Amino acid sequence: MNYEIIVVGGGHAGIEAALAGARMGHKTALISMLAENIGATSCNPAIGGLAKGHLVKEIDALGGQMGLVTDEVGLQFRLLNESKGPAVRGSRAQIDMDRYRVVMRDICLNTPNLEVLQETVEELLIEEGQVRGVVTQLANRYEAPKVILTAGTFLDGTVHVGESQIKAGRFGEFAAIGLSASMKRAGLTLGRLKTGTCPRIDSSTIDYSVMERQEGDANPSPFSFRTDKAVFAAKKQLPCYVTYTNATTHEIIESNFYRAPLFIGQIEGVGPRYCPSIEDKINRFADKERHHLFLEPQTAQHTEIYINGMSTSLPPDVQRDMVRSVRGMENARIVRYGYAIEYDYVDPTQLHHTFETKAITGLYTAGQINGTTGYEEAAAQGLMAGINAALSLEGKAPLVLRRDEAYIGVLIDDLVTKGTKEPYRMFTSRAEYRLMLREENADVRLGHYGHALGLLNDAEFARVEAKKAAIAQGMRLLEETIVTPHKAFLEELASMDEGHITEKMPLLMIAARKSFTLEKLLRLLPQLAHLEESVLSEILVEAKYARYIEKQNEDLVRMKKWLHVPIPADFVYATIDGLSKEIVEKLNAIRPPNLDAASRISGVTPAAIEILQIFLKVQAKNNKV
Repeated sequence: MNYEIIVVGGGHAGIEAALAGARMGHKTALISMLAENIGATSCNPAIGGLAKGHLVKEIDALGGQMGLVTDEVGLQFRLLNESKGPAVRGSRAQIDMDRYRVVMRDICLNTPNLEVLQETVEELLIEEGQVRGVVTQLANRYEAPKVILTAGTFLDGTVHVGESQIKAGRFGEFAAIGLSASMKRAGLTLGRLKTGTCPRIDSSTIDYSVMERQEGDANPSPFSFRTDKAVFAAKKQLPCYVTYTNATTHEIIESNFYRAPLFIGQIEGVGPRYCPSIEDKINRFADKERHHLFLEPQTAQHTEIYINGMSTSLPPDVQRDMVRSVRGMENARIVRYGYAIEYDYVDPTQLHHTFETKAITGLYTAGQINGTTGYEEAAAQGLMAGINAALSLEGKAPLVLRRDEAYIGVLIDDLVTKGTKEPYRMFTSRAEYRLMLREENADVRLGHYGHALGLLNDAEFARVEAKKAAIAQGMRLLEETIVTPHKAFLEELASMDEGHITEKMPLLMIAARKSFTLEKLLRLLPQLAHLEESVLSEILVEAKYARYIEKQNEDLVRMKKWLHVPIPADFVYATIDGLSKEIVEKLNAIRPPNLDAASRISGVTPAAIEILQIFLKVQAKNNKV
């Protein structure tokens, strides 16, 4: 059977890749081990978070699916870091895990150009450096010029619960063994990583009265700019609860370190530094008297609870004891035990910025297979792989987002230029231009790409353009409205508890004050009263950040000089005097497309970039002669 795009794996990366390819008009197959588990949230019942919320909104701006479904099945919505600057705030939603999976599966099953197949891919078909398709365990041969691998933790996965080791991609599901071997035969370098999950508890056995109740936001905002806000506002939210480990909990865990797969050499893969297991936390932070535990509902029925902060691979009897040592969970019954999982991943420096492998034309990888952790990171990669596979089929230039355009650009650039030896997680600190890359302007930043790709329709894009025009109008009014220190205006400022001014200035300078609010903005510019509150908030943020954004734009101008100096694909670095052997090896391994990408490779020094720039200029001059 022939397709144009084959996507292997029905997780968050696979869904976005398959939907993008199909919606861009290409016959696409999504091959998943279990059709009913397409869109399964293997770990926590939540979407978004710090920096991750940025990714979800960027996915949405490009026409992806994750934000829309999150809004539909969300149980609680919160804005994290609300007391901090707009650039580092992050939206997070608790979701109904069961409904998320069902809704995503049904979308895939009802998308034109997309066929869902329940099989396990065992082998890649490769001829003369070009992918030709895949072979499944049923000996079915599916051919396509583009194959996107999104195998996640299934790639030669091994589950660990105490001394027990089970070959699985998720507890109770088969691992993809043959595919891993096929990738190695194709010349791809694989590594080994580890992640894990926590015990799930029967909600009826928990005493919530002794825990801290955590509500959602009173007036939450949806993830997707395409969500009907009136319908969204009527959603009922469920609470989460906070409790803590204690000295008894820690003693139980410490006394069983000798049975922990993490400490006895049973697990070889490197785990996520920023989301350690509870046994790792107790070991590394022995001075801590307690650790937060967040109890999160997994479904609208609130029957099963996820213990965020208690990821573990300790034996079942230890898990029971440590759970019941926590206040409020003395009688808790574990429905599902926590476990660790090891799996193979592709060294992402073997990829182009499009996620196509350098070694095999037409073969792409996306999601945890590239060494990342998190639903949001996976979905972003899947979307970009699907888009670029489709663009390649059409003979069009790829879509490669820059670091100053999107967190997705930062994510991809970090992976393919620096690689990773541990599960990569997105943080706001990774984005140099985070003042410009805020959650709430994702649609304005990226909507034109989604529309050009055919992933956003005309009506959706019209809303983006209207928002962009409204923000521009507000900023123009702030810049063009000149205020003077006459008596009436000074009295107006005083009535708003704003300090006086001593010279005439644009209203923008007053709006930039930390104390200046939306209410004050509308008092001084009532002609903006017709705009939505979200648009007014963006105008005020733009005003407060104006000077900083201007400086970042100046930095960008300098950076773009580097962007415009391409490096030929067949460039021979060894011929350049002054480059160390180590730097030459790194440049040869990654093959950066331009000087900007070369400058971000770990270990490539500014001095080496200067030498390379001079050499490229001389070479270009000689070629012209």
